[in-house]
Amino acid sequence: MKTKIVSILKNTREMSADICRKATLAATAPSEKQAQAVLFTAGILLLAGSGLTDAFAQQALAGEISDGKIALAVTTIFKYLEGSFGALIMAASGIGAIMSAAFGQYKAALSCMVVAVGAFILRNLMYTFFNTSTLVDDDGTF
Repeated sequence: MKTKIVSILKNTREMSADICRKATLAATAPSEKQAQAVLFTAGILLLAGSGLTDAFAQQALAGEISDGKIALAVTTIFKYLEGSFGALIMAASGIGAIMSAAFGQYKAALSCMVVAVGAFILRNLMYTFFNTSTLVDDDGTF
């Protein structure tokens, strides 16, 4: 009976030493699988710990949201981009595209052309892909 207890204690000591070695190795030099498992677990804990009440922001508000300031900011940006600043961006991007193509940087030239064309058709793209008809700024226009 005494030998069985001694052997059980010896096995327990060896198992605990083995667990401690593995935990130390995982903490000091984790493998890729261990790192992914730790990051996955941390992500799940962050999602679970954040709480569902913060996720539903509109239910927590007491009143309606006024989008007048957002509409004013968007209108101001569009006025700049459709005015002289937009023309400056378009001209600079066009010249940059020509110079980039002349020096053989065709990827940069393509990027400059996308910026130039984007500055030219920005308002039409916004009307096509986003609901801008409901936004009204303080002047009553958009």
